Amino acid sequence: MAIINRRARHEYHILETFDVGIMLAGPEVKSLRIGQANLAEAHCLIRQERVWLINCHVSPYKPAARNNPVEPARARELLMHKSEINRLLGKLKEKGLTLVPLKFYFNERGYAKLQIGLASGKKQHDKRHDLKERDVARDLQRRYKM
Repeated sequence: MAIINRRARHEYHILETFDVGIMLAGPEVKSLRIGQANLAEAHCLIRQERVWLINCHVSPYKPAARNNPVEPARARELLMHKSEINRLLGKLKEKGLTLVPLKFYFNERGYAKLQIGLASGKKQHDKRHDLKERDVARDLQRRYKM
């Protein structure tokens, strides 16, 4: 099961994506497996040559909440190669670029991964244009089905 940040693609132009590991506590992995996380308000920062996921809410897993209490909205470290981090730092110095979390998923080996995107913000007219294109594509689909 993947947890997708739908708002990210609506509000940003995604220029490049990266698949990164994430440091989680045990009960948080169980919560992600059953889809109890929210990426809508989350963002990524690079501090002291480390990438952090900020303001991502992972609900506590009920059976383990008593024994292992974990803060739901704590900062979580993302795992990337140092060369990737340095390349991102160079690109983030450009005006208007940011790191946005796109989706949580589990890879074929069962590890929790996060897809982050290097993004630039959309203007209001860009959002309207995207909605218009989506409506036209939907109309074409309906016509071809008949």
